[in-house]
Amino acid sequence: MSLTSHLQELRRKHEALSEKVEEAQRAPGFDDLALAEMKKQKLRLKEEISRLSAS
Repeated sequence: MSLTSHLQELRRKHEALSEKVEEAQRAPGFDDLALAEMKKQKLRLKEEISRLSAS
């Protein structure tokens, strides 16, 4: 897998996770721990995208 396609895949995953986080924040009674975990995963993806983009 090329770097470009890997970055595209990471960005796609980040966007999908972002949408899930937004939906969860609007849902009443959504599990706060699950929401926090999704946000951490989203941050890890963003950091990986930034790291790979800089190289």
